[in-house]
This record gives sequence, structure tokens and C-alpha cells, in this order.
Amino acid sequence: MIKRTRIKVCGITRSADARQAVDVGADALGFIFAEKSQRQIDPDKAREIISALPPFVDAVGVFVNAELSLVNEIAKYCGLTMIQLHGRETVDYCQSLPGRIIKAFAVHNGTDGREIEPYAPVVSGFLFDTYHENLDGGTGKTFDWSLLQRFTIGRPVILAGGLNSGNIAEAVRLVQPFAVDVNSGVELEPGVKDHTMVEELVREVRRIDAEINRDGTGQG
Repeated sequence: MIKRTRIKVCGITRSADARQAVDVGADALGFIFAEKSQRQIDPDKAREIISALPPFVDAVGVFVNAELSLVNEIAKYCGLTMIQLHGRETVDYCQSLPGRIIKAFAVHNGTDGREIEPYAPVVSGFLFDTYHENLDGGTGKTFDWSLLQRFTIGRPVILAGGLNSGNIAEAVRLVQPFAVDVNSGVELEPGVKDHTMVEELVREVRRIDAEINRDGTGQG
């Protein structure tokens, strides 16, 4: 199969950043509603940005241990097309939400893949991020990608954690994820994207995809 890595630019807070990311080829944009995040966005602002997106660009809402009623309310109000969960949300919690769900897991040497398996029937994909004892994502750090080989995943893999234009090619080559999720690695400051960095990262992903396809090592 032809390899084409999807790209999500997360932590969008500004209309100009959303437009530029889409213009250079991002497949999805992430809007963070977690209260502790430096990139938290107000639902009114998120709705304004999302309403201006062109067709076939996903708007992903990122939540951490939020009340179900709040997630449902924001998803409907803002027009989210996917929900990404970074907390301790249960399988039943995921099943109670409408639409497509991405469940995030923080990875470290002690991560047990057995905790992932029960979610496979109820989510559309798994996002793997770097573990930090005080943060639920946005660490700016990579993790040992070879740890993913331990897991029986059963759903598309989204790779996150400290990705930037300097390491994205190696990440895609080694993991061959369905998608990559970038945030701090393409920022001037939290919530403010560097347009040159975003463009360079997209270019690198497309370059390594083409290389994988030429080598015949693509996995879809």
C-alpha cells in the first residue's frame, strides 16, 4: 500500500496559524480545552476558527478527565469532528461520547500494553505520547519509539511527543504511524505556531513518505 502519513497540528489558538497549517497540508487541527494547558482555547474562539475550515480538515478537541456533559456540549458547539482524550477516561466513558474517539497513552519503560487493548473496540485510534509525571501531553520530549513494539494495538497509531522537522523523518521511518501529532516542536511560544517550522515539518513528512514508497517498505 502507498504510505501517506497524516499530520495533525495541535494547540491551535489563532486563526492565522490554522489557515497556514491547512494551506501547507495539515490533515487535522487540534484544539485543547484542558484547563491546565498553556494552549487552552476558549470554545467561542475555537468555534470561530473551526467554522472557517475547508472541507476534509478534521477539528480535534483535546480533553483531560472532563465531565461527559461538558465534552458533549463543547463538541456540538464548536463543530468538532473528533475527540482526543488524554486522561484516565474509561472504556465506558469513551463509549458514551458521539463520533470518533482517539485515546492517548503516555509511554515509558513501565507502560503495560494490556491497559490499551480494552479500548480497541471503542476508539478510532491510539495516540502515544511521552510520559511526564506532571503533564498530560505537551512535554516537548520524545520517548523510546521501540517500546511500541511491545503492544498489541489493533487500531491506527498516532505518534506524538517532541516531534519537529529535525526528527520527524526518523520517527516516520521507524514507527510508520498512521499519523503524527505535532505541537511544541513547531511553536514560537505556547499556542503560537512558527509558520516556517510547520511548513518544514510537512515537507519532511512528505519527503520520507515518498522515500518509503520508493523503497517498497510502506505499510499503508
